[in-house]
Amino acid sequence: MHQLPYVAPPRARGALRIAARAKGGTSRLSLLRQEGALRALFPRRAGVVEAVTLNTSGGATGGDSLAIEAEAGPGAHLRLTTQAAERAYLSSGGPAAEIRNRLTVAPGARLDWLPQETILYEGCDLDRRLTLDLAPGARALIVEPVIFGRAAMGERLRDARFRDRIEIRRDGMPLYLDAQRFSGDVTAHLARPAVASGAGAMAGLIFAAPEAEAHLTPIRAALPATAGASLRAPDLLVLRLLAEDGFALRAALLPVLDRLTDGTLPASWRL
Repeated sequence: MHQLPYVAPPRARGALRIAARAKGGTSRLSLLRQEGALRALFPRRAGVVEAVTLNTSGGATGGDSLAIEAEAGPGAHLRLTTQAAERAYLSSGGPAAEIRNRLTVAPGARLDWLPQETILYEGCDLDRRLTLDLAPGARALIVEPVIFGRAAMGERLRDARFRDRIEIRRDGMPLYLDAQRFSGDVTAHLARPAVASGAGAMAGLIFAAPEAEAHLTPIRAALPATAGASLRAPDLLVLRLLAEDGFALRAALLPVLDRLTDGTLPASWRL
């Protein structure tokens, strides 16, 4: 019997470009380009361009490539979130799923990057990078929540790969760099006291703004014992949060996000 040659399954590709500008005392969408699996919805929100992104492929697996470029022009306020949690599925082998996000914030502008959780499935292979370029006087709020396996289903990550890198520059100079790498038995690695002491979820948050220092004490008072916040510079607040699961993570994270968004957190975070 003649054997047909192996053909690799088609992989998801998605690219999204969004820009906002200030006009007439408010922020308006000035650029939107959507390709492949990435789309954006725009709920009406006074004073800010709010984009809710969605991945129509349903998640990310080996060989997928997703990229977002977002820019807040001078004086504009751009906010990005997701319709639901992103999912990193079992990889079929070959190259990792790649997610590349590049954010740019002009003088006097603000950009909020507020995706919901990324859920890592057993066997996933995800390589994610975020680059943020801030002009002098620009503001940004960045959060990246991650859930390690579906706890309600008893899932444990015994063979998974996750690489994550966040790089922030202010006026071309390095301001913040954070890189993480998990490979193999991720659950066992997280169980180590010096790593996560058994936590099943985590989040990193960065707030770059002249008023960052004023938020430090109230935020510290609201955090659980498994979280910590500090100032890396007078205008740079950094927070790391560990939690037992996604429910506990969100319960601890929501008050902080509410404070840093003046109670205007996207509605998708409330669902």
